[in-house]
Amino acid sequence: MKFDKDSLKIDAEAEVARIVAAMRHQATARLKRRGAVVGVSGGIDSSVVAALCTRAFGPGKVLGVMMPETDSSPDSERLARILADHYGFEVIMSPIGEGLKGLGCYQRRDSAVKSVFPDFNPAWKTKITIPNNILDKETFTFFQLEATDDKGQHHAKRLPVDAYLQIVAASNLKQRLRMTTLYYHAEARNWMVVGTGNKDEHLQGFFVKYGDGGADTKPIAHLFKTQVFQLAECLGVPDAIRKRTPTTDTYSAEQTQEEFFFGLDFYRMDMLWHAMEHDIPPAEAARVIGITEDQAARGYSNIQRKITATEYLRMPPLEIDD
Repeated sequence: MKFDKDSLKIDAEAEVARIVAAMRHQATARLKRRGAVVGVSGGIDSSVVAALCTRAFGPGKVLGVMMPETDSSPDSERLARILADHYGFEVIMSPIGEGLKGLGCYQRRDSAVKSVFPDFNPAWKTKITIPNNILDKETFTFFQLEATDDKGQHHAKRLPVDAYLQIVAASNLKQRLRMTTLYYHAEARNWMVVGTGNKDEHLQGFFVKYGDGGADTKPIAHLFKTQVFQLAECLGVPDAIRKRTPTTDTYSAEQTQEEFFFGLDFYRMDMLWHAMEHDIPPAEAARVIGITEDQAARGYSNIQRKITATEYLRMPPLEIDD
């Protein structure tokens, strides 16, 4: 296979047509549903999926649901409404903050944060980050907790395992409550829930099991993030959304997907992954991407390690005879 800087380019119009045809078949022939419900956040993935749904079913059979909570960026609602106006589908607000309080999401998260920063109070902004680029060195990835206090001072500490697990477990309640909310609106209409995860998220495990990983169909789970951007251009997704830096919109401090999970920009990661899947030698991939052979090999190893380590997230419930 020829591997060059354009290897990830696709025929976006043909791919849109293929996805739209598949979604129509899934809805009518397999799921017996009459429309689509999508969680919209103003991000590129949910925007592309909403646009695909309007092509597949018409804007009158698409519902966008905004589900803000305490830590949500105000940009999410603004961009989601721009998207809905652009494509003509209905969008509703279904806040989940009070539900998360009832589930103990914030209290459990904050108690774990306080175990790392004893002076922490709810006015602080926090996020979890990976402190190193995955290409820089072959090392075990650890997480650190970054915080900006109420005086504007920045703090960063390596996260102990127990605190990390508690913060993530509490934060994952957000994605699970969002999916619960989407299924309410879908079942009330006899429509299907359409997932918004791309290939980078789906196969490397950057999703919450039975949260944003739960849906009736996942129309972009086979596409790299860089290819999702190609579909966005083809579908005419508004520039304000296409130019927005992809974020998690989960923690109180603004956080990119790169610094929290992937540890690398999407172009180099997707190119490395594509090369690895097609048995391109690291030296050749390195030459095309503009990195060293050792960095390419580390990229291959890191991506494969995440795929293997998160296989349990993609498994259906196990039964005794499995």
